[in-house]
Amino acid sequence: MKIRRSLGVLVLLAGLALGSAAQAGRSCETRPLTPGALMKGLDLAQHTAEALDAEHARSGTRVVLLARAGQDLSEWGLRWSHLGWAYKSPEGPWRVLHKLNTCGTAVGSIYRQGLGEFFLDDLWRHEAVWLVPTQTLQQPLYTLLTDPQRSLRLHERRYNMVAYPWSTAYQQSNQWGIETLAMAAEPGVTTRAQAQAWLGFKGYQPSTLRIGPMKRLGAGSTTAHIRFDDHPNAKRFADRIETVTVDSVIEWLSRTGLASEPATLAR
Repeated sequence: MKIRRSLGVLVLLAGLALGSAAQAGRSCETRPLTPGALMKGLDLAQHTAEALDAEHARSGTRVVLLARAGQDLSEWGLRWSHLGWAYKSPEGPWRVLHKLNTCGTAVGSIYRQGLGEFFLDDLWRHEAVWLVPTQTLQQPLYTLLTDPQRSLRLHERRYNMVAYPWSTAYQQSNQWGIETLAMAAEPGVTTRAQAQAWLGFKGYQPSTLRIGPMKRLGAGSTTAHIRFDDHPNAKRFADRIETVTVDSVIEWLSRTGLASEPATLAR
C-alpha cells in the first residue's frame, strides 16, 4: 500500500500551480528516499523530540499539535502542509496520530507513528512547528489520543483533499485533526456535525483557495481524492474553495488562546 507523500491540500495545490491537472497526482509516483533526505528527516525528528522533551520537563506538556512542510505552497500563501497530534507515550518516545490518504484512492486512514516516520516524507523544508494546547486541554487530548477506539470515532474514510470544513460528506487530514480536538475539548461532542458546530462557535475560519472552473474540472475528473461537490454552489462558482489548512489552524489556536504561540525548528 502506498501512502500519498503530500498531504492536506498539498497535491492539489502543487498540481494547480504547475498548471496541469494531470500532475495533481504526481505524488503517487514512487520516489526512492535518498540517504541525504533520510539523514535530514531523522535529524529533524531527533531535534524535535529533544525540544518536546524539554517542554515536557519544563511544563509537563504531553500533547502538542505538530506540523511539517512537505512542499512549497508560498504561491497560495501557505507555509505548512500537514498536521498531526504528537503525544508523549507511556514508554517515553513521542508518537504522532494523524490521517493519511491511500495513494490513488479516495480513502483515508489513521496512523500512529514515531517522529522519524512523520518527518521522512521528502520534505520541502526541513522544519517543524508545534503549538502546546492549554493546560485544561492536555488531559482530555491525551486520554482521547491514547484510546485506540475513541481516537477513531470521528474518522471518515471518504477522503477529499479539499473537503469543505462544514460538511460531513468527506474528510481530509487536517480536518480530522481539529474535529478530534473538538471532541476532546467538549464532552458532549460525539459526531462530526457537533464537532464542526463547536469549531464554528469557537471562531475557526478555514483558508479560502481561489480555484477557477477549468482547474476544478481537471482536478476533479482525473483524481480520486479531489472533489468539489460538498462545497456550496455560491462559493464554488465564485471560485472560493474553503478547506482546513495547517496555517488556518495555527492562526485560530493562537488567536483564541486555545494553544500557545507556535514554536518552530529548522534543520
